[in-house]
Amino acid sequence: MTTTAPSPAEESTRLRRSVTGPLLFLFILGDVLGAGVYALVGVMSDAAGGMFWLPLLVALAMALLTAASYAELVTKYPRAGGSAVFAERAFRRPLISFLVGFSMLAAGVTSAAGLSLAFAGAYLGEFLDVPAVPAAIVFLLLVALLNARGIKESLRANLVMTAIEVSGLLLVVVLGAVVLGRGDGDLSRLTQLPDGVGLGSAVLAGSLIAYYSFVGFETSANIAEEVRDVRRVYPRALFGALLVAGVVYLLIAVVAPTAVSPAQLSGSTGPLLEVVRAAGGVPLRLFAVVALIAVANGALLTMIMSSRLAFGMAEQGLLPSVLGRVLPGRRTPWVAIVATTAVAMVLTTTATLEDLASTVVLLLLFVFLSTNLAVLVLRKDRVAHSHYRAWTALPVLAIVSCLVLLTQQEAFHWLLAGALLAVGVVLYLVTRRVSAPTEGSVASEVSSGTAHTG
Repeated sequence: MTTTAPSPAEESTRLRRSVTGPLLFLFILGDVLGAGVYALVGVMSDAAGGMFWLPLLVALAMALLTAASYAELVTKYPRAGGSAVFAERAFRRPLISFLVGFSMLAAGVTSAAGLSLAFAGAYLGEFLDVPAVPAAIVFLLLVALLNARGIKESLRANLVMTAIEVSGLLLVVVLGAVVLGRGDGDLSRLTQLPDGVGLGSAVLAGSLIAYYSFVGFETSANIAEEVRDVRRVYPRALFGALLVAGVVYLLIAVVAPTAVSPAQLSGSTGPLLEVVRAAGGVPLRLFAVVALIAVANGALLTMIMSSRLAFGMAEQGLLPSVLGRVLPGRRTPWVAIVATTAVAMVLTTTATLEDLASTVVLLLLFVFLSTNLAVLVLRKDRVAHSHYRAWTALPVLAIVSCLVLLTQQEAFHWLLAGALLAVGVVLYLVTRRVSAPTEGSVASEVSSGTAHTG
């Protein structure tokens, strides 16, 4: 249910409402159509063979369930942004709100580590023959230097990068169709599963990785206050962007295994490059540049937002105050940049791209569980304006879907996520002993950050 009349909350905002429906759609699409798909096609193929289109469908359905909860909460509280805000409003427990916010921070740093490994894989290999981990560390260092200079990414810049990312994916679709059209493809691969793996296991394992490709939509809640007629526009842009991303991903999932064997895809750190190679006619280095730009932009955006989130939480007394220090000239949070970059560098040496992607999903599943529960808890909270309201069954099913995906996580992913959250809890408790945070400060600051460029 929506309305076109602005609410008092919308009218009184100090922010400029400059984000139109099309811009919001492209913002969400850019976040969802992130760099992950350029590297994770091979991982999904390893889990589900040529049938990884099915886990993608399942993951899309799961993402849409949780998106319904965000649509309700964002349109119900148009001045609030972010899952921690909803947790604060619903549960009134500062530690819970902090953990939701810190989970987003940890997911962002972990995602950047995974993207750095993707950058250092086969796409970079078209230009340089260097070991992956050292190359990933150097890449993160370069990202940190750019971050420290004060890189600002506007929606227009996001539009350009989205165009590059989408053009690369559409090129793969066209080239895959060319391979199939000339008789070199094999449609029967779309029903092939890995040896010794049943359909149910393949779908669940593949869905866990596929889910990573759809997350990113949740960050749109952070700009709700800058969207014109947010209660009417937001649900349309959110669901529309997810569906368009789903169509693009499914096209990739159809053409990739028909053009290239699933075994070849799963054995490559640049799986889409294998499709380009099989089709011919397009310089491999040209496509590698497109892929590297997509991955680099995703990592840069993620680290910018992660460092700003750490800085904001330090400013509110939720993390050590040293993270709030800025460079005198650039006025960038250099300590937060150094800290988040250092953690990402360590993560590149301890886990693979698949492990890091799964850990990002694990951390975000806790965030999504909180948001889906918050929808149900806040149903008793009435507001003066009309808003989108999800069918009650949707957040319930979303909770079930999150729990199902949690059961697919390996012990190492729980250990890695648990270690990151444990560090956060320790920092939180130590910081509280030094300076007690003001009530509601968690929600006011974590809403300014994001966790994933998918």
